[in-house]
Formats: sequence, C-alpha cells, structure tokens
Amino acid sequence: MNHRVTQVAVLGSTGSIGTSTLEVIAGSAGRLAAIALSAHSSLDQLARQAIDARPRWLVATDADAAARHPWPELPRGVELLVGTDGLVSAVTRPEVDVVVTAIVGSAGLRGTWAALEAKKTVALANKETLVMAGSLVTDLARRNGARILPVDSEHSAIFQALKAGRPEELRRMVLTASGGPFRKHTLEQLKNVTVADALAHPTWAMGRKITVDSATMMNKALEIIEARWLFDVDVEQIAVVIHPQSVVHSLVEFIDGSVVAQLSPPDMKLPIQYALTWPERQPGVAAKLDWGRGMQWEFEPPDFERFPALPLGIEAARAGGTAGAVLNAANEAAVAGFLNGELKYIEIVPACRDVLAHHNFDPSPSLDQLIALDGWARREVTHWILN
Repeated sequence: MNHRVTQVAVLGSTGSIGTSTLEVIAGSAGRLAAIALSAHSSLDQLARQAIDARPRWLVATDADAAARHPWPELPRGVELLVGTDGLVSAVTRPEVDVVVTAIVGSAGLRGTWAALEAKKTVALANKETLVMAGSLVTDLARRNGARILPVDSEHSAIFQALKAGRPEELRRMVLTASGGPFRKHTLEQLKNVTVADALAHPTWAMGRKITVDSATMMNKALEIIEARWLFDVDVEQIAVVIHPQSVVHSLVEFIDGSVVAQLSPPDMKLPIQYALTWPERQPGVAAKLDWGRGMQWEFEPPDFERFPALPLGIEAARAGGTAGAVLNAANEAAVAGFLNGELKYIEIVPACRDVLAHHNFDPSPSLDQLIALDGWARREVTHWILN
C-alpha cells in the first residue's frame, strides 16, 4: 500500500463535517495531514484549529471579518490568506492532494470549481454544488481528469455498494432517510412546529440549516438531484425509503433482485475517511457496530403529503437545467427565514415550489446564469415572506 502522507485542504473546517474531518486526520497515524483550513466567520475557532493542525495555509473567506479580527500569533509557517481569492489560491496549490468541500450551501461552489479546475481529487460534502451545477461540475471533472468522491453518508454508501456489480446491472439505488423529528406527525401537528422542534434531530448531530432540511426532508430532495449527477443515472432509478435508525446508509438493487447495502453507526467520520483514503480502507476513529447486542431496523415508504419536498426534488432532478440551482437557493433563503422567525415551518416548501414554478427555466445554463439565478431566487423568497 502507498503510505505517502495525503495532504488535505478542508474548506469549512469549523463546521460539523470540517471538525469531523480534522478528527479523522488526527487519528490517521500520520497518513493524512491538514495542509489548508478555511472558515468564513468562526475565526476564533479557525485560529485554534491552526494551533492544533499546523496547516500551511489558513483562509478567512470573509475579508471584512478577517480585517476586524484580533488574530493571535499563529504557529510558525502558517500563512493567512483572505477572501475568495485566498480560498482559490489555497486549493490550487500543487502541494494539495485532496480538497474536502464542507462549506454549507451554494457558497461551496467556488472552492469546488477551483479544485476541479486544478485537477484535484474533491471529497464532496457540499451537496449544493451538484444540485446547483451538476452537469457543469461533472463535465469539468471529466474534462480535467479530476475525481469527485462522495462524503454524504448516503452517496458514500451507494458508491461502495455499486462495486458489487457493473453499471448496466443496476436496477435502482435507494437513499435512506431518518425521517427526522416529524416522521409520525400529522399534518395538523406540523402547523405548530417551532424552531426548537425542527432542530431536535433524533439521530444525527448537524448544523442548524442541515438539521432543518432533514426535518422537511429537503435534504433528501437535494440528495436525489445530487445522486442523479454524481452517478449519471435516470431519476427513475433513484428511490427513497425511511429508516429511522440511520444504520443502513443506502442500498443498491441490481437487475437480478440482489440488494447490497452499506451499514455503520450514524457517524460521518467513516464516509469522510473512506473519501480521503480511497481506494484503500484503513483503521480509523469512526464508531463501529456492536454485533454483540440485539438490533432492530425499520423501513417504510415516505409520505409525500407529509414531506412535499420529496416530489419537488424529483421534479427538479427530472427537469435539470436551472431547476436545481433555483430550488437550492430558495430553500436556503426559506430555511433562514424560518430560523429567523419570519416564516412558518409549513411554509418552507410552498415558498420553494412557488419560486421554482415562476423562474425562467433554461435547460442548458452557463455558470454565470446559475449564479445570477441563485441571487434571484433568494430575493424572490424575501418578497414571498414580505407579501
């Protein structure tokens, strides 16, 4: 096996995926090293991470916040870079082997794009990149000979399970979903959901935006779009099943009826490590299943009436073009409105549906068009809230 140290740039190192990535690196027995770390506004935490991980480059993407921040003395050899240009400079350095894109939301697109242009391997934890610009991003990776490896637990599971057969033998891939905290709520109960209710996820510990997405199941809607581009399959070959225990992370069904699944405790460190060490498997810090105790797993079909984000995601995945970018931006703005007390929980998906229905659809947009529509969709949600 090749045990050369893999140099990892972690974009969004202060978030939940970023901190888990640093745990994986710290527990890798020296096989992995953090060469660059970035954060937007959590600059105190970023500075502490620099002391522990000793990267070559530290990136504060919010230039104004960086200018105001009382930076402590950074370790010797750590260079501070600022703004989006600093981020691009870090990920394109020849010393960088793998770029973990863990920046939440559409803000992660720029770093991912720059890494793929530089022919880097991208460990993709930012699903919004493929939701916004799936055809453009996958085409860029293909042209440049760059590799995209999934970090989302569901897509990592599919990536692993697909090894059991040939592409032409695939019948469908099944994304599992915990169902979030409202799996058994009635439609009447959903009308009274509070922010605290939506943030009380029964299985996963995640950031606020992603936790709300899990509650509405918009995260699964976006994952359908992501899977469509990541694995180059038809939307009809992607299904969703509710699995509250979050142990079976996804399944692949082949044409002979065989179903292959990937199982592990709900711990993001395993898919992160697999993306960083692929094609090898190595010992690591992720939690392991305890086969010495009894376990019961449940599976049930999703209720599209209770979770209307799912059919909306299927619609956007089937349409392609500009639909994913508009849906993603509208959802980010609507979730922010909910967290700020400006929008009710049950209004998140209707706001997204309305904005998606009224945008000027283009089946073959440019990157500039997608970025412009991202801003347009956010403004439309603001108008929707005000009106």
